[in-house]
Amino acid sequence: MAIELMCRKIGMTQLFDDAGMCQVVTVLSAEPNVVVQKKTDEKDGYSAVQLGYGERRQSLFNKADLGHFEKANTAPRRHLKESRLSPEEAEGFEVGAEIKCDIFEEGQKVDAIGTTKGMGTSGVIKRHNFSIKRRTHGTHENHRHGGAIGAGAYPGKVIKGMKMSGRMGNERQTVRNLVVVKIDAEQNLLFVRGGIPGHRNAVVRIRTAVAPR
Repeated sequence: MAIELMCRKIGMTQLFDDAGMCQVVTVLSAEPNVVVQKKTDEKDGYSAVQLGYGERRQSLFNKADLGHFEKANTAPRRHLKESRLSPEEAEGFEVGAEIKCDIFEEGQKVDAIGTTKGMGTSGVIKRHNFSIKRRTHGTHENHRHGGAIGAGAYPGKVIKGMKMSGRMGNERQTVRNLVVVKIDAEQNLLFVRGGIPGHRNAVVRIRTAVAPR
């Protein structure tokens, strides 16, 4: 279990190390996350901390939400997410405390959790990497179709999980074992090697790698 720090994806760039090697990195705006609430085993049945991220004007919140933030003595936050922690780990965080990007170290391996870009409705060629049919006589107009989707007599239905056309993207995805190349604590920036799911300005969560290798 580890804190999942919410960050905003700025974009991708490249950095050069001391040896002159180019590294492709994703730049994340890791502004401080505020501990809004703590969940305990005795009261809630599990142990976790609720983090708030991003600014939003107060007029867009209802009274219940405003009261929730007033208990934590913090300004209203645009995003709220929970991080499951053990009771021992949760004791180190107090309501109203800020968690910054300096909880990570350069060279550390992390996991990135985000939502992939939505591609809309896509066919089997783009969605599942099917091959295009031969453009010869007899194929007619079905060059990009998926072909048969089930047997005739038995089982007489479309098998669950059949690869077909449909919505592509817009799914939660976790990329494991990315390396923190650089940390700019003054500007609250994280530079992580490789790509991270999500569009620009998307909110992603960064945590210490669960299964580093």
